[in-house]
Amino acid sequence: MSATADPADKSNPAARLGFEEGQIIQELGYDEDTDQDLREGIEEITGTDLVDEDYDDVADAVLLWHRDDDGDLTDALVDALEYLAEGGLIWLLTPKTGRDGHIEASDIADAAKTSGLSQTSSIAIAKDWAATRLATKSTAKPGKR
Repeated sequence: MSATADPADKSNPAARLGFEEGQIIQELGYDEDTDQDLREGIEEITGTDLVDEDYDDVADAVLLWHRDDDGDLTDALVDALEYLAEGGLIWLLTPKTGRDGHIEASDIADAAKTSGLSQTSSIAIAKDWAATRLATKSTAKPGKR
């Protein structure tokens, strides 16, 4: 049973990301504006600390915080793929509409497509942040996670 199936996790917004105990999650784009509660929630579910850009092995998923002024989103997504295990996911976290650094949904869709990723869902995950699930072709197929 995964940690996300525990009813106690309903209060943990990170449970909506589908992470499981033991997974390695690489965090890119960390800054002082990232949502600390979400970060801690992910670590609680996985039982492991988030790893940063210096991690030299593959990760099960990448948590990419990205703001409009962080540079080219397509480049950031391509860079994130470098760290991703086969079948892994990228959760792109961007500021919600009306917040500094907001990125339009159409720009996210374009960057994902150009990067070879499929945008599968978007959710409001924290007070100031939206999360977009981006899958490689192997994870985007029906029946795969």
